[in-house]
Amino acid sequence: MKLMITWQFHPGKLHDGLAVFSQMAPEQDAADRGDRIKLIGRWHDLGRGRGVAICESDSAEAVSAWALNWNSIMDCDIAIVLDDAETRALGKQRASKK
Repeated sequence: MKLMITWQFHPGKLHDGLAVFSQMAPEQDAADRGDRIKLIGRWHDLGRGRGVAICESDSAEAVSAWALNWNSIMDCDIAIVLDDAETRALGKQRASKK
């Protein structure tokens, strides 16, 4: 399933988090999230200390563990999301039941 993870740094923790993240090699970043999560994309709003990532995983535990890696400096909100094709298919399925 696809997930949208939004995060907000705790007050005063943006620079700490940026210092850690900016020093991570791609291999360290991949290890941080684990092998059960495929990162689709990630965007950072540094001015507001927040961001969003879209990933795929079949494991709620793996995604929760990834969020816990950063829990001391940020809050994460995780939601299941659908792409356009999945949303259209679901909409057509529901419309045909009316």
